[in-house]
Amino acid sequence: MTKPKILITREIFDEALHYLQAHCTVIENQADQPYSSAALAAKLADCDGLMCALTDKVDAELLAHAPKLQAVANIAVGYNNIDVPACSARGIRVTNTPGVLDDSTADLAWTLMLGTARRITEVERRIRRGEWTGWRLKQWLGVDVHHATLGIVGMGRIGQAIARRAFGFEMSVIYHNRQRLSADIEQQTKAQYVDFETLLKTADFIVLQVPYSPQTHHLIGAAQLAMMKPTAIMINSTRGGVVDDAALIAALKQGTIRAAGLDVFENEPKLNPEFLELDNVVLAPHIGSSTEHTRQAMAMLAAQNLVAAVCGEQPPNWVNPPPV
Repeated sequence: MTKPKILITREIFDEALHYLQAHCTVIENQADQPYSSAALAAKLADCDGLMCALTDKVDAELLAHAPKLQAVANIAVGYNNIDVPACSARGIRVTNTPGVLDDSTADLAWTLMLGTARRITEVERRIRRGEWTGWRLKQWLGVDVHHATLGIVGMGRIGQAIARRAFGFEMSVIYHNRQRLSADIEQQTKAQYVDFETLLKTADFIVLQVPYSPQTHHLIGAAQLAMMKPTAIMINSTRGGVVDDAALIAALKQGTIRAAGLDVFENEPKLNPEFLELDNVVLAPHIGSSTEHTRQAMAMLAAQNLVAAVCGEQPPNWVNPPPV
């Protein structure tokens, strides 16, 4: 029996690669050189499956060059890089990797929160420049995280993991979500539901954890930033585009809010260079899930999704199943 042919767009871990090779004929890219749109289209022309990263754009134009394609496995929980309706119209199964990255991503949100509150990257730069000449009572003052109010926008699995981490800091947790959580989950996370405007006006720390979509594009802009406390710290650990970066830069310069911690940016990796001129922002290069264990688990789950899909089985994490 002929094995399905699949294309992997970027380097993956050996365990996942060997699993795929046991079930499929694999075109790999362990050299990890990103494909141009034309090169990706050419390589995909006779493939049954595609394993891609969030940096790969899978749209109707690309699909037109892939008449045999049956499945697209994204190595990410988000899939805004994939035109899901176009895939559904072609009967192409789309999968993602939820669950395995929840805790690591929540940890990174807290890293940004703590680092921003205590100005860690700013003071480290000052030490490296030789600007620390001794202890002073009012030197480089930060703000307390403990006993503050944490506001989480987007209370899915990752948002709930972020909330649970607040227990040890004795924080008050409020959240806003498209749908209110069950009473059981609210009790487990010790979180109180509020409307969006109340959250913005009340929280000392605001963590964004919503997927990117046309509906969440620039969810946080100048108007929303103006609602926040001047002492507020905002964390974006979800997707670029949820925040209007230009408006955020203006707010940070003007003192509309105290500070921000960012793992994602509009047009990344080409982030707005004005961020680099600010001391009141902590920057990370989209590393929310970037631990060895988590990234290995993501790659293996994507591989399992893809093998199931191209072999005619139901993949574990099917984004666009047909209506029942």
